[in-house]
Amino acid sequence: MQPSDTLNENHWKNLREHYSQGEALPWTSRCYRDLLAKYFNFLIREDASVYEVGTGSGYLLSKLRGSKKAGCDVCPEQVERSSRFVAGAEISCSAGEELEAASAENAPDYFVLADTVNESPDVQALFTALRGRAKEDTRMLFCFMNSLWRPLLSLARRLGLRVAVPEQNWLTPVDVRALLELSDWELVHGQSRVLFPVSFPGSKFLNRVLSPLLSPLCLTHIYCARPRVRERREAGVTVIIPARNEAGNIEAAIRRMPAMGTHVEILFVEGGSSDNTWEEIQRVKEAYPQHDIRCMKQAGKGKGDAVRLGYARATQEILMILDADLTMPPEDLPKFYEALASGKAEFANGVRLVYPMEGEAMRFLNLCANKFFAIAFSWLLGQPVKDTLCGTKVLTQESYRRIAANRSYFGDFDPFGDFDLLFGAAKLNLKILDVPIRYRNRTYGSTNINRWRDGQLLFRMMFYAATKLKFL
Repeated sequence: MQPSDTLNENHWKNLREHYSQGEALPWTSRCYRDLLAKYFNFLIREDASVYEVGTGSGYLLSKLRGSKKAGCDVCPEQVERSSRFVAGAEISCSAGEELEAASAENAPDYFVLADTVNESPDVQALFTALRGRAKEDTRMLFCFMNSLWRPLLSLARRLGLRVAVPEQNWLTPVDVRALLELSDWELVHGQSRVLFPVSFPGSKFLNRVLSPLLSPLCLTHIYCARPRVRERREAGVTVIIPARNEAGNIEAAIRRMPAMGTHVEILFVEGGSSDNTWEEIQRVKEAYPQHDIRCMKQAGKGKGDAVRLGYARATQEILMILDADLTMPPEDLPKFYEALASGKAEFANGVRLVYPMEGEAMRFLNLCANKFFAIAFSWLLGQPVKDTLCGTKVLTQESYRRIAANRSYFGDFDPFGDFDLLFGAAKLNLKILDVPIRYRNRTYGSTNINRWRDGQLLFRMMFYAATKLKFL
């Protein structure tokens, strides 16, 4: 046995002895775990399979969403208790660090580790073991204590407001990010929660409102990570082109369309134009038979409605949006394809604010508004999104199917389509990655955007999203 193995065994022995007498939960601990369940459940799909590492008494696992539950704990007595507490759950007696690799068919949708990393003798080994049991779309949800709270937690334990715990790891967010990298995981997003871990009149409201605003002072960091993708995957592409009064850009979109993946399907969605856009789409379809071109008219109004119609009719695995004004050059679309095919992103978002723009591509006030919304929505989504209003957004059919199935959470609030996709991607813990593009001048027609009217709508959507994503 190696020295490190001996240290681990001694650590697990201490944990077994500590928890063998049971885990009497004072009201403060129940309040804290109820809050954790609330935050974890926001990130867990109802139909998902959930595996908790370190089930303890089973209290948290019983509160989590999921159609199938399982877990493990190093203490046999705790395994027995949690098995009784969570009916139907398969609980094994094992340390998370020693879990063996499993096939993708047996991998859970979510691993949950509620402060387990605080007590692990080897967090890197724990993360590595879970990576061996994860499938491509598995998410690891875990939390760990904010070191600022160490004196307060020590005092709470002496006052009997917190259960006694074995010796703890005190990790910083920088430590955890490094450990994720070393064990082949990638951080999707992180947030700090629980400003008041005890229940009193008004505590729920204060946690909901103040925790997002005072995150550095919160008790626990809650992170979501995904397995780092190891293999490239080729796929077919559907490019959806919403078009309203864009007759002069239709043929250019086809001529400039690059080859990508195994196949490119081009799907025009015409939206009640006052010029000859529909006739031009029909002409171009006949003039370029070598391209897989499909065309349809939308019954509703707005780009969002057009995008949803196009996504519903798309046949290829990767879905792209290309604005018909061609201010986002079609020649840049392979960058978005590469981001998804390589596994570096699950949602690729175009960014116009990196490279110099052509002179009239974006007005000054529009530029200022874009920068403001970038900061605001990056905070809301928990992932850096530098340009929320760029029309080019790329994701897979499967990801869109999940967003559409979960759309009732936000409702039908977005006429543009951009935020419906961004908010849905964030809710599903998809890895969002910005892809810089060179923004060009419009060469035909005029914009369909009214910056004052639509700007007010964006503000309303921002505040609405805050209630759904941040102030939980």
